[in-house]
Amino acid sequence: MAQEVPWSLLAGVRAYALPFYQEPHRAYHTAVHVRELLLGLGRRGVLSPALALAVWGHDLVYEPGATDNEQRSAELFDAWLASRGAPDDLREQVRDLILVTRHVAPAFTHEEALLVDADLSILGASPEAFGVYDAAIRREYAHVPECRYRHGRLAVLRGFLERETLYLTPEYADLDAPARRNLRAAIAALENSR
Repeated sequence: MAQEVPWSLLAGVRAYALPFYQEPHRAYHTAVHVRELLLGLGRRGVLSPALALAVWGHDLVYEPGATDNEQRSAELFDAWLASRGAPDDLREQVRDLILVTRHVAPAFTHEEALLVDADLSILGASPEAFGVYDAAIRREYAHVPECRYRHGRLAVLRGFLERETLYLTPEYADLDAPARRNLRAAIAALENSR
């Protein structure tokens, strides 16, 4: 059942979240990333109010290399929702949506699958846009020595490439082939830079 979202939450979320996405250590996980997710979901006609809230909340905390960014983001965003009087069921829905962007557990609802796909949609972007993304991720991990970064990044990219299905929903299925091309090219570039 669709959750009715108070207008005040949607009206206030940008002002609350934007300062997080403007932190100086971010190069990819910025407000541009949020905008692209919102636009992508909107173009596909599937952007619900709960998804919009989750998109704004999913990367509030972003510390490269940390393993609990999504958990901390979910907690922080949930506290904001609670302070704004959001209903408990909406808070739980948004928290679950944010946590699924860890990309380690299966999506249980279509909305969760849509958010996972939207978050990974950059993988299926044009080669130029993917290149900008890839370079931005490296800037976010500038503190990591090249050899260690290459090893970790190869593991991440190979992990995505080895998935039988990259995108879970029909709305994003058309990105599978371009994503695989981008991933193969990025893996080859990293392997050749040794």
